[in-house]
Amino acid sequence: MTAAHANESRPRRPEMTYAFWGAVALAVLLLVGTLVSAIRNSPVSLADPENTAQVALGRAVYATHCAACHGVRLEGQPSWRDRLANGRMPAPPHDATGHTWHHPDGVLFGIAKEGLVPGKYAPRGYQSDMPAFGGALRDEEIWAVLAYIKSTWPARELAHQREVDRQSRTRR
Repeated sequence: MTAAHANESRPRRPEMTYAFWGAVALAVLLLVGTLVSAIRNSPVSLADPENTAQVALGRAVYATHCAACHGVRLEGQPSWRDRLANGRMPAPPHDATGHTWHHPDGVLFGIAKEGLVPGKYAPRGYQSDMPAFGGALRDEEIWAVLAYIKSTWPARELAHQREVDRQSRTRR
């Protein structure tokens, strides 16, 4: 009997198989954890106002899904700081006159995807007309809208928002 045949006739030990697959699973988990951490702490935003293709897509998506409330020129609804008769707030502007640039990307993305969820993105009990677009738009389209909005901000507001976003990422 040759050495090759001797190895074929030996039964495999189950504990070695379990150990092997356990090591593989652990390695995969470590890799995924490292990647998630790197993405979270990355200084790079998924909404890049310098990415012309992303901004162009965002402009088109904004025109179709956002402009009716937030304005064709991102100007928001008139008197956006004053409550409406129903107690809700008008849609704010997304240009430099509003407060969008005060928020990190994750919050802006969450509001667009999930709506203005009370207790998460707004005070408890807050009611808003802001719909959730997660069912209508792909994540890439939401990021593109944010890239478009950011592309319209002056350098000062854009720099402030980048710093707010960076600080938000390091706190996670």
